[in-house]
Amino acid sequence: MTKHEITHRLLNPGIVAVIRADSSAQLLDAAKAMAAGGVVAMEVTMTTPDAIDVIRAVTKELGDQVLMGVGTVLDEVTARLAMLAGAEYVVTPVMRPDVIAVCRRYGKPIICGAVTPTEMLAAHEAGADFIELFPADTLGPNYIRAIKAPLPQLQIIPTGGVSVATCGDFIRAGCAAVAAGSTLIGKDVLAKRDWATLTETSRQFVAAVAEARKKG
Repeated sequence: MTKHEITHRLLNPGIVAVIRADSSAQLLDAAKAMAAGGVVAMEVTMTTPDAIDVIRAVTKELGDQVLMGVGTVLDEVTARLAMLAGAEYVVTPVMRPDVIAVCRRYGKPIICGAVTPTEMLAAHEAGADFIELFPADTLGPNYIRAIKAPLPQLQIIPTGGVSVATCGDFIRAGCAAVAAGSTLIGKDVLAKRDWATLTETSRQFVAAVAEARKKG
């Protein structure tokens, strides 16, 4: 896929599943369950055991049915290995110029972590395609509105406590998309292999974002 195509899939329907797990064993089935509910963008964090192998296995099995990414990336070597395994986008928790550079070199979107206006603009000017704002539930939609007023060029994706009930508020505040971790794919769901609930929660996220976009 081209970078434009990847970006389009990230923004439509506009939910990024953040997968943090103690074991990689159930993540292929989890990916299938989320895709069935319409959540196709999935970020496997490097804190998950065998994260690179998980990315490789999911992309081999599901192909274009999902958009696999890698999260919690702190260096360019990890970013490159993940991209070679099939990751189509990279997420950093903090601003890492070397990671931004390697993503631009390979034509992959980079979502760069930042909190303050200075950090966000610095990441944007360094080449980050999106800004990851964490923790979203603490800072809230009003913080994003305040940031977007003088810096409308920023494409912000909030993460950290974003739920079905609140994701619409973030979209209406001007966010490009939202990212959801435990509120979408919690450890209890993985432990119980409750794929029906995961599919239903995915559907609810997709519907809530779509409704918020309609209302502007």
